[in-house]
Amino acid sequence: MTQSTTTARPIERYFASYSDDHQNATNQQIHVLAVPAILWSVVALLWCIPVGGSWFSSGVWAALSMFAAWSYYNRLSRPLGLGMLGIFFFFGCLCRLIEGRIGLGGLFTTALTVFVLAWIAQFVGHKIEGRKPSFLTDLTYLLIGPIWVLAKAYRQLGWRY
Repeated sequence: MTQSTTTARPIERYFASYSDDHQNATNQQIHVLAVPAILWSVVALLWCIPVGGSWFSSGVWAALSMFAAWSYYNRLSRPLGLGMLGIFFFFGCLCRLIEGRIGLGGLFTTALTVFVLAWIAQFVGHKIEGRKPSFLTDLTYLLIGPIWVLAKAYRQLGWRY
């Protein structure tokens, strides 16, 4: 391991490793679409988990999970944590909107469909790439994917993270 690798911030080490498995331009484009879709679908599926009692409404498990993920992202990078906070807020509003329009069952069906289709796209991308998904070596990369995509957007905008 080189000096720069050992002194890099943890997020940079995660991104370097994740990027090694995502060199193909087509696979990267698939990820830019599929990773946010998967993240939203997971939030929506968690939104649909029933909550006993009358103190809480739908969405509490999604809110708790988004808070836990945001805490992790914010520790890795405050600018990316701020971006993910906005994304999670948007996802929560979107879930509430969809639930209000088509009900919890409709939200569940929509989220499950998006989840399956986005994962199929991911695996097609990795087939094109010729490499296994990063999360097969370390489950942490399931959390890294969304901020890797966000960091890519930050770099295109000239923003530091």
